[in-house]
Formats: sequence, structure tokens, C-alpha cells
Amino acid sequence: MKLNEIKDNEGSTHSRKRLGRGIGSGSGKTGGRGVKGQKSRSGVAINGFEGGQMPIYRRLPKRGFTNIFAADYVVVSLERIQAAVDAGKLDAKNTIDAAALKAAGVIRRVKDGVRVLSDGELKAKVALEVAGASKSAVEKIEKAGGSVKLLASVAE
Repeated sequence: MKLNEIKDNEGSTHSRKRLGRGIGSGSGKTGGRGVKGQKSRSGVAINGFEGGQMPIYRRLPKRGFTNIFAADYVVVSLERIQAAVDAGKLDAKNTIDAAALKAAGVIRRVKDGVRVLSDGELKAKVALEVAGASKSAVEKIEKAGGSVKLLASVAE
């Protein structure tokens, strides 16, 4: 095979429909837009407009709010920590904190701290320093012979 012999599979590309190029083309005159009216003109975006009827987003009541002060934790499962230890990315002898997890590629960014959840099993004896951990995660870690130290979160 040579570079000049490479081509796409048959039918993988479609030629663009040329609109408004005469009645014989099949998409001339109105160009597939139907007839007259607001939507046949250019520059129309009437999302959520229901023909003058009160739109659904205004008929339904507002509810709840977003707390802008809520702490945003990165969630890590015990399974991910065990996989990183098995792969040799995390050293189980040293204390594992947010910086170590980031360096190992377990998490992408630290945000307001790391919260450990109990998904999966943990065999390694690890000492964790994290912002939060579920009760079941703490039980599993201590059952494996490890320890959990909870830090005051970065948000506080």
C-alpha cells in the first residue's frame, strides 16, 4: 500500500446538500425550510417558545438552590487505592495524602480535599491522611491494619 493509494471506504463520506440551487435540484426555492414564517428566515432561535402559551420553564415552580460554599471533595474508592499500590504507583509504607494520590495519577486535582469511599476491597496496610472517609471505608482500612487521619478540609 502506498500513500497515493489510500482512500476512504465507499459511502463513508456524503457530499454536502447545496440548498437553493433551482427547483430541479430537489432542494431549491425554500431550501428545505418549508414556507414563509419566522422559522424560514435566518437568525431565528426560539428555544423554549411555545407559541405564546406560558412556557413550561415558567409554569413549573422554582425549587432548591446551589450552596456556593459547599466543599467539593474528590472521591476515591478503596479499590482505586489498592490498584495503585499493586501497580507500584503508591508506596504503602509511607503516609498516603492528596499530593501522593495526585502524583500516582489516582486523582487529577485535589479540589477541597479527598474523600475515601468503601467500594472494593483493601488488602494493603496503608496510613491515609484525607479530608474525609465513610464509616465503612474506615472500618475496612483498620481491618486491613491501616489507619485513617482526617484533616481539616482546605475549604475551611
